[in-house]
Amino acid sequence: MRLSPPGRATFSQANNLDLTFGGGESNVAISLAYFGVNTVHVTRFPDNFIGKAATQFLRHHWVDTTHVIYGGEMIGKYFIEKGSTHRPSQVVYERDGSAFAEMKPEMINWKEVLEGTDWFHWTGITPGVSQGAAESCLEAIKVANNLGITVSGDIHSRSSLWNYGKDQSEVLPPLVEGTDVVIASEFSINRVLNITENQDEIDFKSASQKLMTNYPRVTKVVDKDRTSVSASHNRIQGKMWDGKSLIRTEEYDINPIIERVGTGDAFAAGLIYGQLNMSDDEESLKFATAACSLKHTVEGDANVVSVENVINLVKGDTSGRINR
Repeated sequence: MRLSPPGRATFSQANNLDLTFGGGESNVAISLAYFGVNTVHVTRFPDNFIGKAATQFLRHHWVDTTHVIYGGEMIGKYFIEKGSTHRPSQVVYERDGSAFAEMKPEMINWKEVLEGTDWFHWTGITPGVSQGAAESCLEAIKVANNLGITVSGDIHSRSSLWNYGKDQSEVLPPLVEGTDVVIASEFSINRVLNITENQDEIDFKSASQKLMTNYPRVTKVVDKDRTSVSASHNRIQGKMWDGKSLIRTEEYDINPIIERVGTGDAFAAGLIYGQLNMSDDEESLKFATAACSLKHTVEGDANVVSVENVINLVKGDTSGRINR
């Protein structure tokens, strides 16, 4: 559950908070649903009216909630104060003790959940929440591997979440081992590989090569470069190492930013859609980067734009003209 002051107000100014729902994998599922892909979100919500409201939120956005399970008493929360211009956004997480943090692998029949699916996606947020969530994610990846399902993992994480006694370098490697498409920066790759040398001296290509050497299942490493001119003005460019060549997209100039949160998930959703529907990796990467760019204009955690919106931007239509 996401709570934030209206507009660009600070918490000290707020008399009421805007409420919505979001989360790494659910944002990806919602975005893909708007692209016309049948998506299922697997999670654990508290067995109360808040949990039911979160479920209804997913259904409202065309996501299948058949495999949502219920238990516990609290939903995970985060508080966000949106920044502007030179004032950065600020986030506080409250995930400890949540229904999701108390998840255990035996609570989900992953073979039943994944039977007949084409793709499984996970993010580095999940294993950072708790040991049980990490073990559940690993079990899902193993079952997906056995069923021949493509697995993608966005291994970007939040260091403030890892407070259950495990380090990312301990938990993430077994998950990456079963992943086909990895979304990662040089820094996150080095963290997984436990490389301690100067981060500035390792570029994306060499880091990706090392990742593929250590984890032969990985076929693509993908990420985006972000230049933050200010909290309201960013530039982004997509990049992919496919094992043979480094592919880059054009750079998008985004000004003003309406919403910064969820842009990485929009990138992941665009990449998955492209990999499922486009034969060319460069075309797929362009779609992902354009989807990410558009998300900066959409309030909330999830990217609720159509394939047509994204393709128009890929083709160079940045006019923002009204469609009548």
